[in-house]
Amino acid sequence: MALFVEVVKAHSFRKAAEAMAMPNSTLSRRISGLEKAIGLRLLNRTTRKIELTEAGQLYFDRCKRIVDEARLAHEQLGEMLAHPSGLLRASLPVDFANIYLAPLIAEFARRYPGISFEFDLTPRQVDLVSEPVDVVIRMGEPADSNLIARKLASLSRRLYASPRYLELNGEPSDPSELVNHECLRLRKAGKWQLSHSGEVVEIEVGGRFQLNSVGMLRRLATLDLGIALLPEGIAADDLRTGLLQPVLPQWHANPIPVYALTETRLLPAKTQRFIEFLREQLEQA
Repeated sequence: MALFVEVVKAHSFRKAAEAMAMPNSTLSRRISGLEKAIGLRLLNRTTRKIELTEAGQLYFDRCKRIVDEARLAHEQLGEMLAHPSGLLRASLPVDFANIYLAPLIAEFARRYPGISFEFDLTPRQVDLVSEPVDVVIRMGEPADSNLIARKLASLSRRLYASPRYLELNGEPSDPSELVNHECLRLRKAGKWQLSHSGEVVEIEVGGRFQLNSVGMLRRLATLDLGIALLPEGIAADDLRTGLLQPVLPQWHANPIPVYALTETRLLPAKTQRFIEFLREQLEQA
């Protein structure tokens, strides 16, 4: 349609081809294809000029408005990409949001004052099809393979306990000794797999506490209740204040991935910018 409009406005295939920066033969072939698709001749061609047929005049009047509207829409979308706006609805894991994401969200909000936010902090699995959510941020591998998953970061994990707990119960010198300790575990976490210099061991740990909150695991560890396997960033503040200390510091667990999940790859500018910003900031961190 846009090529047809240009040909009519230029009164010439050659001039329109120059304006569109394409070969004259290509332009002519595209217009012929358009006429064939419609089933009507739109232009009468002579060696000196082109003239609109009756059908061509009607088609030009309609097409010009459509092409102008499309160009305006593209300009507006370009403006939205440069200055995204609207309501961004996101579901975030509670502890990760409070510890990692809160300062990043504050910076993102300062950069894009046209965006407002609605956050649902929950560990549950959100249905992106039926619930009004633009993006879901989750730790761990995605459970739903039908969603579009964009990896944001990988969080290193190590073992931590309070100095008081280790004073009362002794400090393990080998992963095998963890079976004799209170281990604070996530529900359905299974065995702890630890690595050191290429050596990998799996430990069937036990303990009285199984939770679905990393933040609560950290808090119980600071209260002398056991050894916790935590992302380094989650434990960082308590390490600085001395509430926690590393256990078996040479050993570490597999990093836990963080993903942004969406229903589709076609995202509005506000969602696209949010995901890109988090990935950039978390990679740097």
